[in-house]
Amino acid sequence: MEESAADKIAGLCSRVLHQNWREGDEGGRHYGFTAPSPSHYPWQWYWDSGFHAIVWRRLDPARSRLELETLLDASQDGFIGHISFLGQPLDWERAIRYNIATRRALTTSTIQPPLLAWAWSIAVGDPAEEPRIHAHHEWLRNHRDLDGDNLLWLIQPDESGMDASPKFDHVWGRRAHGRWPFPLLIQANRRRSFDAHRIAADGYPVVCEVVTNVLWSLSEQALGNPSPTPALIEGLWNDDLGRFLDDVRSPARSIEAADVPFTWDTLAPLALPDLPKEIGHRLVQEVLLHPDRLWEGVPLPSVALDDPTHTSQEYFWGRRRIWRGPSWVNAAWFVWMGLHRLGYIDEAADLRDRLVTVVLRQGLREYYHARSGGGMGAHDFGWSSLVWEMVDPIDPLL
Repeated sequence: MEESAADKIAGLCSRVLHQNWREGDEGGRHYGFTAPSPSHYPWQWYWDSGFHAIVWRRLDPARSRLELETLLDASQDGFIGHISFLGQPLDWERAIRYNIATRRALTTSTIQPPLLAWAWSIAVGDPAEEPRIHAHHEWLRNHRDLDGDNLLWLIQPDESGMDASPKFDHVWGRRAHGRWPFPLLIQANRRRSFDAHRIAADGYPVVCEVVTNVLWSLSEQALGNPSPTPALIEGLWNDDLGRFLDDVRSPARSIEAADVPFTWDTLAPLALPDLPKEIGHRLVQEVLLHPDRLWEGVPLPSVALDDPTHTSQEYFWGRRRIWRGPSWVNAAWFVWMGLHRLGYIDEAADLRDRLVTVVLRQGLREYYHARSGGGMGAHDFGWSSLVWEMVDPIDPLL
């Protein structure tokens, strides 16, 4: 009997997660995590681990727990760095461009989108029963909620997980991620101890970013705390444009809201269970299904196909190449969940089927060319196993 597409996806995702699993003892503690990619990303990344844990619940729930507990074990008074350097030391080349306080640091000094509590609620149990998750949220409120409205602010583009997105170009200018002066931004923030309050007070750029606050809202709700979604809508929803846009404080070149590059993150709020339906329908009908923008690309282009910043041009930093416009599986998953919640079942199936076709042809890649579907970036990339969530959904995640 011919193996079905669903069985092939399950086999592929299982193989990659098992292959990328790392477990051992270091510093007097036991750890276990999924390396995002064995060739290029050998350590533990914060939001990658959240996605990995969600998929691991299908194969080995104990590994889901250990993956997230390993993040918590690295916490320092509630702070969790976006990379934990487990299993092998940080090389000199990356030490220059990673956000570390010192060469001997065990983690970076910056954050990533805080999905830990939400991932815990899906893959492990009630996050309210884990005191360290409460401490983590308290740290985020104290250090990144600059206005007291329960929205978080970022100090660098890579804290969003969307490092070189063109939406950050007008914020950090020549110091944006992927440009050669980017280490100067790291140095400036290191001198201020990566302290967002101090950085903002000194007039350096800070950003209240959409995806970060979507995952913050999901995690706050998972903990049983008041939802930040109303504040996210009030602060980041542009009703005239029908888009979510980052709030930016920056002395760099400012641009009109309508001229901000059209990037996928405006659709990330579709993953919120408490997003008002009228906003959700506008996002689907006016943004996602808009001709020649996002829908016609491989699900889901990180930059709209008709936006002038969508390009296959490469930006170099050492040997690293950063593409502006590829398609990400996690972005497609957020949108797929929103389509289901809003009743767009046929559109959700179409998005899933087109993505499955590409994944079966190219494997689990870091991202995919938005037009051709060619695999790009790292091979055997862990979070792209989220495609399995679309092929074989498990309620009540939807």
